Amino acid sequence: MDTDLTSQLLAARSMSTEHAIGIAVLKKQHEMEMSLIQMVDQTARAAPPPGQGTKVDKLA
Repeated sequence: MDTDLTSQLLAARSMSTEHAIGIAVLKKQHEMEMSLIQMVDQTARAAPPPGQGTKVDKLA
């Protein structure tokens, strides 16, 4: 009977650890996705409008 309780406790602890790892992986994945989105957003905002830079304005 003691082995059953021990097995149950070990299984519960194992599931708890797996759950914590899953949450940590999901959180890190979200952070990486947000970093990528931010990098793309900064690049898109820094790009010149279409047509700008195609000619040299000598009057400027």
